[in-house]
Amino acid sequence: MKKIFYTLFLFILCSCGEVLKEKGSPDYINEIKTWHNKRIENLKKENGWLNLVGLIWLKEGENKFGSDKSNEIVFPENAPKFIGKFILKDSIVVAEINSDIEVTSDGKKVNKLVLQNDLKGNPTILAHNNFRWHIIKRGEKYGVRLRDLEAPLVKNFKGIETFPINDEWKIEAKFVQYNSPKEILIPNILGMIDTSKTVGKILFNKNGKEYSLEALDGGGDSFFIIFADETNGNETYGAGRFLSVEKPKNGKNFYIDFNKAYNPPCVFTKYATCPLPPKENHIKLRITAGEKMFEGGAH
Repeated sequence: MKKIFYTLFLFILCSCGEVLKEKGSPDYINEIKTWHNKRIENLKKENGWLNLVGLIWLKEGENKFGSDKSNEIVFPENAPKFIGKFILKDSIVVAEINSDIEVTSDGKKVNKLVLQNDLKGNPTILAHNNFRWHIIKRGEKYGVRLRDLEAPLVKNFKGIETFPINDEWKIEAKFVQYNSPKEILIPNILGMIDTSKTVGKILFNKNGKEYSLEALDGGGDSFFIIFADETNGNETYGAGRFLSVEKPKNGKNFYIDFNKAYNPPCVFTKYATCPLPPKENHIKLRITAGEKMFEGGAH
């Protein structure tokens, strides 16, 4: 009986999979921890993802807003009942604020203002007490993205669990640039399909097999990667993860470092509109590096 129990115990132990351990030089491990701590700090900032409390789509014409339920756009109950209205006409959004409500933009009181959306690069931010909001554009739709700087998730956030740092996931890679940018289809969490241009692909080897990832231009000196792997839906977010990769420099080796893989904002809030991995970036590999699933978010 003891022998059967011992055999069963060994079977269960072995079936649990690999035991992951931290591996790398002290300098490298400190580099990744510093990067991750900065990531956490950014999430907590005013323009971070933890304070989102609303995403409401505008209809053509007038959209009254405030906490009263008679408004077309209903803010949280601790906001004023009637703040004003958004007017959407011919792809232009104008905010008109009721005279008895103090709403500001760049520190100045707003009465009536044309609002720039987020795709213009510098959206108009409106503020009242602990609330901040601006206009986003997705496809042909315009919406109000609402933040509460005192949202419960900001106050209760305890960080994000990661896989143990392992320098074996910092992999020397090769970048193959296209003669001209190639268009690929990138779906988003709303079910829309966007067309984006990829500037080339990143090739890397793991366990004797070559893998390929399409690289979007992340601006500056980095590529932006949206990828899916075989940890998704179990240890990591089911809709994939993001990764920023430093562009290759002449005379220097080029690396892709999955220890810096991170969760898209949709993990934290249902009010984000995240891109999903293109089909070209679904790779059949367990990438046990970077951020794990965030417990307590929108998933």
